Amino acid sequence: MHTFADLAKALNRSTVYVSGLQSRFELPTFDGAGYSEAYLAFLQTVVHLRTLAITEETLRDLWHIEKKLLVLLHADSTGSPTWFLDSCGATTSPKRRLLLTNYELGADVEAKGVQLGLNFTDTAPELFAGQEMGEDALRVLNEYRKLHARISAEVKAEVPHVRAAVAWSKRV
Repeated sequence: MHTFADLAKALNRSTVYVSGLQSRFELPTFDGAGYSEAYLAFLQTVVHLRTLAITEETLRDLWHIEKKLLVLLHADSTGSPTWFLDSCGATTSPKRRLLLTNYELGADVEAKGVQLGLNFTDTAPELFAGQEMGEDALRVLNEYRKLHARISAEVKAEVPHVRAAVAWSKRV
C-alpha cells in the first residue's frame, strides 16, 4: 500500500498534479497508506499515455466508456470503492483487457461480442433493463473499440518521436 506522497514520487509528478488527476478522473482518495498497487498502476498508465501525447480529454472519454461498460457487465462484485481499478497492473491476457481499467473481458477486445447477462452482484433489480433504457453493452463496447483504435494509432505515431527524444536526451 502507498501513501499519496508515494504515488507522486513513483509517478515523478507533483502532488498537485496527482491530486488534479484524482479529481478529473473522479477517483476515490484515502488517508495514509490507503492506495493500492492497482491504483498506482492506473495512474502510471495515464501518465504513460500522456507522455505519448494522448490528451487527457481523450483519456477521460475512454475512462467513462470503460466504466459504463463495466457497469453494464455487472463487473462490480466486491463493493470496493476502487472496484474499477482493481485489475490494473495485471499482465496476463493483454488482448482481453481494457486499456485503462485493465479489466479482462473474457474474450479479445476486438472480438465480435461479449458474454452478456453475467451478474456477479446481488443488487436490487432496476425498474427497466438497461437495453430498454438505451444502454447496450455491445454498443458501448463498439464505442470503446473506436476510441481505443484511435489511441493506438496515435501511440504508434508518437513512439518514433519518443525514441528520438530519448536518444537526444543522452547529449544533455
